[in-house]
Amino acid sequence: MDQLCLRLQEWSGNWVDVDDWPAASLQLCGRAGVYRWFLPESKGGFGWSEEDQTRGYLRLAEADLTTTFVITQSMGAIRRIAGSENSEIIHSWLSRLVQGDAFGTVGISHLTTSRQHLNRPALRATETADGFVLQGLSPWVTGAPHADVYVTGATTDDGREILAAVPATAPGIRSGPGFDLVALSASCTDRVEFDDVQIDRSMLLAGPIENVLQSGIGARTGGLQTSTLALGLARAAVNYLADEATSRDDLREATNELTRELDQLEAMLLRATGGDADCDASDIRGAANRFVLRTTQAAMTAAKGAGFVEGHPVGRWCREALFFLVWSCPQPVAQAHLCELAFGVQD
Repeated sequence: MDQLCLRLQEWSGNWVDVDDWPAASLQLCGRAGVYRWFLPESKGGFGWSEEDQTRGYLRLAEADLTTTFVITQSMGAIRRIAGSENSEIIHSWLSRLVQGDAFGTVGISHLTTSRQHLNRPALRATETADGFVLQGLSPWVTGAPHADVYVTGATTDDGREILAAVPATAPGIRSGPGFDLVALSASCTDRVEFDDVQIDRSMLLAGPIENVLQSGIGARTGGLQTSTLALGLARAAVNYLADEATSRDDLREATNELTRELDQLEAMLLRATGGDADCDASDIRGAANRFVLRTTQAAMTAAKGAGFVEGHPVGRWCREALFFLVWSCPQPVAQAHLCELAFGVQD
């Protein structure tokens, strides 16, 4: 793990723009067995516990947030394929995805938070004799132009939903190259359009049913994964402060306090992944969001002008911290942030 994270950290500054897809880092993680952490032994995995998976993500995010974020989306696809009852899909894709020989990603945000305010589904599924025809788009798909398979959801005319593993080579699929984002542009997150894409029932992972994402097919504990990435990034910033504090007395008190708080938040996160009912996922998300913003800005303050020069890791961390204000951020958490910014207190 130490050698893997050291190499990821060394390469992390290379992943900046949409042309910088972190293929080398993803392949390195595949060879190191990272993708097996999250699967049971019966599916070719290592059978790691939720707590151990969380510890792994904390280390990876500390080393390289872009690559780790891409991995979370790929694992979303892998887990849903592995958790399905579709043996044909499992045989076709699972081994290749776990080994890193193919890349899969998820396009399901339109079934949760993204575009839910619209009157019509973003991606529609019209039933046919052989399967379904997909029409519309999936608006936020990480690694969109690099995917070999998309695990995506669509809504039928009667309001039910399907989940399917659709090969990227299917006629009618078009992907953008990746949005130019404030940070994590190298994740190549973009929309994927489906223009009368025909899929047969052999591609179905679940459905048609109501609320297909709640069916338990490869689902993870809600809200904790993104909090894990935030605390991993915060650890990178705190470690930077700790290194600087070895020769700067003015940083020691603040660094010690931030280290203490980070240790407490990580312990709470691990208790939550272990099923502690007293640890609320929304509370952890709000605390993680606030903390990653504070720690990256503290690192910038310590780095001074050097941190404000393009290419310095502290500047990248500050931009990456903004990611957690927008990516799958629950409305109560977002509202609490607004109240803090407006009134200086939590709602």
